[in-house]
Amino acid sequence: MEGSNAGPAETPPAVSVCLEVMKKRADFLAAARARRQATPGFVVQARNRGDGQAQVRVGFTASKKVGNAVARNRAKRRLREVARAVLPQAGRPGWDYVLIARRETTATRNLDSMKNDLAQALRRLNR
Repeated sequence: MEGSNAGPAETPPAVSVCLEVMKKRADFLAAARARRQATPGFVVQARNRGDGQAQVRVGFTASKKVGNAVARNRAKRRLREVARAVLPQAGRPGWDYVLIARRETTATRNLDSMKNDLAQALRRLNR
């Protein structure tokens, strides 16, 4: 069958076209040593990479304190949605952001409130 090498259909990215998802542990550790801002629904860590690239990178963390695998996945899904909505406009090019889920509040807080929390946290971090 000709043309079967086409591969899977292109799926939209998990976060956004202008955002890159961090996957390496070293990137998360570097962000942990940088600035942080707590919000009612989650914690935001931010660092300027200083590598001259304009890409905004984002990572998501939910420890076992958040709950079982279902609860952690739900919390990370909600954090991805918040990042998708806010970071393309409010994130600084060349910066890494890590969103850390909080027990119970990340999974239950209103999404609009979480978006406002992230926007406010970014304003404080980017001063």
